[in-house]
This record gives sequence, structure tokens and C-alpha cells, in this order.
Amino acid sequence: MKNITYVTQPFLPPLEEFIPYLEKIWANKVLTNGGPFHQELEQALSDHLGVKHIALFTNGTIALVTALLALRVTGEVITTPYSFVATSHSLLWNGIKPVFVDIDPNTFNLDPAKLEAAITPQTTAIMPVHCYGHPCDVEAIQKIADNYNLRVIYDAAHAFGVQDAGGSILRHGDLSVLSFHATKVFNTFEGGAIICPDAKTKQRIDHLKNFGFVDDVTVVAPGINGKMSEFNAALGVLQLKYVDQVLARRKEIDGVYRKRLDGVKGIRCLNNAHAKVGNYSYFPIVIDVNYPISRDELFNKLKDGGIHPRRYFYPLISEFSMYRGLNSSKKENLPIATSLTQQVLCLPIYPDLANEVVEEICRFIAAQGF
Repeated sequence: MKNITYVTQPFLPPLEEFIPYLEKIWANKVLTNGGPFHQELEQALSDHLGVKHIALFTNGTIALVTALLALRVTGEVITTPYSFVATSHSLLWNGIKPVFVDIDPNTFNLDPAKLEAAITPQTTAIMPVHCYGHPCDVEAIQKIADNYNLRVIYDAAHAFGVQDAGGSILRHGDLSVLSFHATKVFNTFEGGAIICPDAKTKQRIDHLKNFGFVDDVTVVAPGINGKMSEFNAALGVLQLKYVDQVLARRKEIDGVYRKRLDGVKGIRCLNNAHAKVGNYSYFPIVIDVNYPISRDELFNKLKDGGIHPRRYFYPLISEFSMYRGLNSSKKENLPIATSLTQQVLCLPIYPDLANEVVEEICRFIAAQGF
């Protein structure tokens, strides 16, 4: 394989289309602090996603940190070990103890059947992740949260545009948090957002992301600088014009992978069972004992051939030094996550990826050791 192909590459609209946006920023001389493009993008995203209120942020991690602060979450929060470290790092930044619970072997999301056993008198919230954009079992999670009076904050970094039977997956829980990082299906280079259920919550979050300021002389909370710049917001406004095209192309690539890998012994493709509308943000495969070589051997062979997949997520969050000492981090408490982190490989998927390269990747995977 001669192409140098990575697991994901950012979609970039034509440069000439972005120049008028830059000219507007230069003309009005507003670079940040909720300028015209910031306001335009918030409204456009609310309309596109089918949500009432959205607060833009400089990145998804700061949005997670702020979401926890906005809901005054303390004590212990139940979350998944199978995610990017920003999920649990946001808890530590708020002085909250993460409690890891194992995942479902089919969805790779938090297993609701294991939640109640992890609840203690110190538990105040649950932070699930819609892993790979595949919706969590939101009804089961909400039922447990209601029974124990717990908050639910969804890390929806992968879930832009995802819908279940009732509409946007982002409407579930107390808050949902998006990432607009360059690797995401919709990006602003760097960025993020919190989906807010009502205007009052959005107002509090808007104060918190601007140092806690209400006006020039009034600070009501120990806020942070989490504002999205006009440059990033303008890019988002332009990107939104292409997002349907981007998602359609991702769906096409997903279909090619599934067709070509179907029947390859030892390879399992995940199904997005709970989504009425998916976003094809990742293409993970599970490599089991029936495949002739290990996940890591395949990973290295693909890299040597110019294809750069990702062992996503590896290692587990619970295996990093700052979390290893937690009782909930013990491998015997996380058998499914521990097993899958050794088996999952995310293959390249992005709009500019040619079908011929996808076919080549699939032929290579199918040919190993057979």
C-alpha cells in the first residue's frame, strides 16, 4: 500500500470560500467575546441539531469541565474507562472522584446493568459516553439516575447529528457536551459546545465560560475563559454548509468497509443498533481469536504499509497512572473493557478517502495469514 492514510483527516472547505468570512472579521474588528459569527453559529447549530439552546466553547474539554461546574457536581461520578482521557480528566479538574464501570460488549458504552452496584452515598452523577457516536441506552441510564437522584452529563464528543427514534440524541440527560476538534465529523479546528435544556441553564453556562462575568463590574461565579473565537465560529458557519455532504460520504465509506469485510473470519464490525440516524464518525473493528494474527500485529503491518489506523481506545483510562490506584480501576472490575482494548482497531474514515484505498485496506486485512 503506497498511500499514507490516517484514521481521520479534517474536512476543509475551499480556502477561497473562507476569505469573505475573514474579511468580515477584519472589517468589524470583533475577534471574540460572543461576536456576530459566534451568535450566528449558535443559532445555526440549534436549528441543524434540533436543540433549543447551545453554548459554544473553545474546546470540548473546557465544555466538560464547565458542564460539571454548572450543575455543581461533587463527590463521585460514575463513568466509563473506555473513552478519551478528557472524559475523566474533566472530573479531576473539578475535584471529583471518577468511578469506572464496565461497558456493554456490543455497544462499547456504559453497561446500565452494572451502574447500581457502583452507586455510593457520595455518587452525584453519571457521565456516559456515546462511544463512536453510537447512542447509549439512554432510557435505562435515566431511570437509574431518577431512582437515585443523580445528574446525567453525556460526553457526546462523537455524536454530532446522531438521532434516535425521538430526535437528537443530544436532548437526553441534564447536559450533553460536543467536541468540534479537527478530527470530528463537524469541526471548527478547535471547539466544543454544551447543549442546554433551557435559557436559564444556558445563561449560567455563558457566565461561567466568561470568567463568571454578568456585566462589566459583576462576577457571580469562579468561571473560566472558555469562549470560542470569531475565527473558529466563522469556520463553523462555513463547515455547516457541507456537513450533510460530509456525512453522506462517510456513510458510503462505512458501507464499503462492511461489504468487503463481511465474512472475514475473526473480524467483527460494530452495529449502531440504537441510532435512527448515525454519523459514521469512526469505523471500529473487533479482531478476535479466530483472526490469524493479533490486533497489534495487524496494526503494525498496516502502518508499515502506509495505513495508520488507531487503537482507539488503548490503553484504558483506568490504566493511566493518575487513575490506576482507584478500586474501580482494577481489571477484574472491568473485564469487557480490558478485553476490548486489546482487540479494537479503528480504520481510516474521512470524506477524502478514496474507495480504492478502502478496498485495498480490506483486501490487506482479509489476506493476512489465510
